[in-house]
Amino acid sequence: MRVHIATDHAGLDLCRALALHLRAKAHEVVDHGPTSFDAEDDYPSFCINAAKAVVRDQAAGVATLGIVLGGSGNGEQIAANKVRGVRAALVWNLSTAKLARQHNDANVIAIGARQHSKEDVTALIDAFLAEPFSGQARHARRIAQLAEYETTQTIAGKNVDP
Repeated sequence: MRVHIATDHAGLDLCRALALHLRAKAHEVVDHGPTSFDAEDDYPSFCINAAKAVVRDQAAGVATLGIVLGGSGNGEQIAANKVRGVRAALVWNLSTAKLARQHNDANVIAIGARQHSKEDVTALIDAFLAEPFSGQARHARRIAQLAEYETTQTIAGKNVDP
């Protein structure tokens, strides 16, 4: 599987270790930056680039997912979710990592690099990458509603305030 990864200064060392781990597990890792430590760097462009690459690859039929890291993971999740077609989930334990895939078919996860040990983050990512989408009708219906709102700003048959 291709894995797009991005971080800011807060997750740089962790990101490098994760890339090695993922490559050892035969994943193709595409790192969207940064390439060096800069305590003043800004996460949005790194995360948006990774998210855009996930959407592009998935549209081309490439098996791919994304990982964005930062101090808390919150801003990184917000940045990734600005990209049309991305469903980025903030994960903090194994259950949320698995449910992000099972129920939400999340294609990007966000993790707070300052919130977890390297071993814990590695376990979260491994769980996310291994977990398939359940395909259950109720989850597929909800994902379709989100995609519809993303493109039309409404959901047919639902009360969405103007």
